[in-house]
Amino acid sequence: MTSGTSGTGGTETSGSGDITRTLELLWDTGRRPSRGPKPGLTLDRIVEAAVQIADAEGLQGLSMRRVAAELGTGTMSLYRYVPGKSELLDLMLDRVQRPSENPADPGDGGWRAALEALARSTLALYRRHPWLLQVNQSRPILGPSALDGMEKVLSLIRPMGLSDPELVSAIIMIDGYVVGAARSQLYEQEAERRTGLTDAEFWQAQVPMLEKAMASGRYPVMASLSEDAFGTDFDHFEFGLQRILDGLEVLVAARRA
Repeated sequence: MTSGTSGTGGTETSGSGDITRTLELLWDTGRRPSRGPKPGLTLDRIVEAAVQIADAEGLQGLSMRRVAAELGTGTMSLYRYVPGKSELLDLMLDRVQRPSENPADPGDGGWRAALEALARSTLALYRRHPWLLQVNQSRPILGPSALDGMEKVLSLIRPMGLSDPELVSAIIMIDGYVVGAARSQLYEQEAERRTGLTDAEFWQAQVPMLEKAMASGRYPVMASLSEDAFGTDFDHFEFGLQRILDGLEVLVAARRA
């Protein structure tokens, strides 16, 4: 589940289409074509095809024409089901948040396990659908999948004993942390693809100059660090997540006291 805080400066903005029509489509309360122009063409198939295109090519490869070609139908046929690309994007955002797409099982570990599961499942969601990081979701259109996810998480963390705004803020905090981690991972992958250098090759190319810099005495603290200080074996994501949860533990304990 994403909480709608997924960064700014994306290439697309959620909620930029016909909000009323989008909500009708999300909640299945609006008009439907009496019959499809092509047997088997449905709104769900259109949204699924759009998600697959975005997964493979990014949002820059997504257009109504491209989706129509993927489905083997005419572009105008799609407009009988969805007004345009902006509305389609909002349907895609809700589609990838379906429970079957984004499972998060905290087990019986209480609110902390619930937030851990939220963080890990959200990171996995961004890895499966990197194009999500290209969307400004500061004003999301709330469909059934988004609300189902929010309802589930809130029910699991309500025993924290925080105020309602604080519970929502805890979710926003986790989402913001995950977005930052996911974006860093995506940028690393993009840099490797564009330069042709692996991460190890990139840093190895800097070793001779860095060794001279460390030997100069100008950076005594950095020179004193262990060899594994910048190693890839340390799980920075998990370390940061646990420290956030530790902080929340302190707050929860204080409120109970």
